[in-house]
Amino acid sequence: MLGTCLLHCRSPAVSVPVTNRRRRIHSSQGRKLVFSLMEGGGLNENFGFLSRKPYVPPEWASHLSPIPSHVFSLGHFPTPVHKWNLPNLPKNTEVWLKRDDLTGMQLSGNKVRKLEFLMADAIQHGADCIITIGGIQSNHCRATAVAAKYLNLDCYLILRTSKTLVDKDPGLTGNLLVERLVGAHVELVSKEEYSKTGSVVLTNLLKERLLSEGRRPYVIPVGGSNSLGTWGYIEAVREIQQQIQRGPGIIGFDDIVVACGSGGTIAGLSLGSWLSDLKAKVHAFSVCDSPDYFYDYVQGLLDGLQAGVSSRNIVSIQDWKSCIWLAKGHG
Repeated sequence: MLGTCLLHCRSPAVSVPVTNRRRRIHSSQGRKLVFSLMEGGGLNENFGFLSRKPYVPPEWASHLSPIPSHVFSLGHFPTPVHKWNLPNLPKNTEVWLKRDDLTGMQLSGNKVRKLEFLMADAIQHGADCIITIGGIQSNHCRATAVAAKYLNLDCYLILRTSKTLVDKDPGLTGNLLVERLVGAHVELVSKEEYSKTGSVVLTNLLKERLLSEGRRPYVIPVGGSNSLGTWGYIEAVREIQQQIQRGPGIIGFDDIVVACGSGGTIAGLSLGSWLSDLKAKVHAFSVCDSPDYFYDYVQGLLDGLQAGVSSRNIVSIQDWKSCIWLAKGHG
């Protein structure tokens, strides 16, 4: 049997050349409208970008509850799947890459799929601003800030940093530059306070403050990883299935390998694979916290969808250090 493994690329791995293409469109009144398409490959020619539409789940997930009512189009989907020609692979083994680092220039990475559902819910609830939390260079926080800007919502970010830097200007490096360019409000918290207080309490304190000022905040958890955000990767499984059906004779994938930082991606992938005909075993490597923590957290996300399955039965979670150990030839 051919062993086929799909590796999921979460974050940007390469810089994409920017081309400035201009397209002239004639309106019914004879006026000429010029659009500048700034992303390679003409991806923004899709007029559904930033549209909000009713959501219809895959048939195999239609029994889950609650089902989102709407979804925003924030990413460029489907993302490519291509073979990775690694040397010295075991016989009858292939490795393929699912390039979710190519979901878009500003919103790249796996966070976009979750935000498509979370931002739609925020709009539905009449929010005028978004709150989320993460590390000082959080990709999720950057993606949330950009998505909020696209949708004319203010964004408030609570960013975790060292005690020595908490009272200083965080600067304009990396994701901070993007966040500040799109006008996000940045508040810093020390790692010690974050550990002592917790992300839920910190975001709720900011929510209460904004409510007292007459704002209508919507809170998105760390990594966008709640039961609603899980739908982003349930939907990704449907996308993978469709790509297999249209692909170059691939029967399917035996395994899916992915990093785990907050739990939502592996919850959606493992549940979707288990419910659908994909039936690939999901292997996750935790980059923070313990496997036991993530088994419990993912279980909470599954229970929030009334999935009726144990996380330990549908996903294998290991500490990332075990991956390094094996790579060095110790296993």
